[in-house]
Amino acid sequence: LVPAPFYLGMTRGKIVRFEEITRCPLEVQDVIVPILSERLMLVPELEGEAGVIYARPGFNVIATANTRDRGVNEMSAALKRRFNFETISPIPLLREEVELVHREVERQLRSLELAVVVDQDVTALLVQTFHELRSGRTEEGASLEQPSSVLSTAEAVAVTTSAALHAKYYGDSKLKPEDLARHLVGSA
Repeated sequence: LVPAPFYLGMTRGKIVRFEEITRCPLEVQDVIVPILSERLMLVPELEGEAGVIYARPGFNVIATANTRDRGVNEMSAALKRRFNFETISPIPLLREEVELVHREVERQLRSLELAVVVDQDVTALLVQTFHELRSGRTEEGASLEQPSSVLSTAEAVAVTTSAALHAKYYGDSKLKPEDLARHLVGSA
């Protein structure tokens, strides 16, 4: 058997992060309930006392979920009772989100040691597009169909970074609006 994150978190007294908990099968969600409530995990393949893993002090679980996404599994009432919920809304001010996205893209490109020119106006174009799609209304007041996806700030960073990588390897190392459009399709 290979020690999984829950096993390691419990035996080491660490925090376990569970990304997109509503995207895992309901059977997996059901296994988490006794771990959170009784602070123990039963591993039938391990015999005797070795098959009962108790959580050490410090163990906890932080889970994320995009509740607006379609195709997710609703959390059971039992599992919901074992979590405290914190809703994080999109950044309401366009300027602040543009600055954050631009800063994070620059940071990621620096960590990859890639020289790509990312004009803040191009970043602003993508972030404004995300804002308009999320609200279902353009800046001029025209109605738009809202996509079923979340279009989060993290997705704006991912789209811009992917487009910048495309510009680096298939273009002239300067991010252009058409690069963003090519990579936006997957998010929207």
